[in-house]
Amino acid sequence: MSTKLSSTFFAKPSYVQNKWLLIDAKDQVLGRLAAQIAKILRGKHKPYFTPHINCGDNVVVINADKLKLTGKKLQQKIYYRHTGFPGGIKQIKAIDLISGKYPERMLQLAVKRMMPKESPLARQQLKCLHVYAGEDNPHVAQQPVLINPVK
Repeated sequence: MSTKLSSTFFAKPSYVQNKWLLIDAKDQVLGRLAAQIAKILRGKHKPYFTPHINCGDNVVVINADKLKLTGKKLQQKIYYRHTGFPGGIKQIKAIDLISGKYPERMLQLAVKRMMPKESPLARQQLKCLHVYAGEDNPHVAQQPVLINPVK
C-alpha cells in the first residue's frame, strides 16, 4: 500500500494572468507604498506565487510628485549616483529630486531597491511598473483597477 505525498505547486508562465492595477500616490508615505508595489510586482499577493516566474501584475502609479516622507527625510535624505568617470559621484537631496524634472524617480528607486538582487527576472518585473508625476497616464485602454494602498 503506497500513499501519495502532496507535491508543491509551481506556476508555469502560461498559468499566470497579469492584471493592471492603478495606485494613487497622493499623500502616501514613500517606503510603505514602495513595499506594497514591490510585493505586487513580484506576485507575492497571489496564491500561486512562484519565486522563479514573473507572477506579478502591472502597476500604474499616478501623482508620484505628491508623495510624503516622514521625519526630516525630505531635507536630509541624499541620493547618490555615479557617472562612470573617476571622481564622478553626484548627489541630490530628496527635496530637490521630488521638485525637479523627474519626481517619479524617487519612487522608482525605492521600489527597485526593494526587489530581489539585480537579475533578469527583477528587470522583467520592474518593466511592469509605470510611474507618472501627474494624474494623466497613457494606460487607460488597459482599464487598470484602482486599489487603495495601506496607509
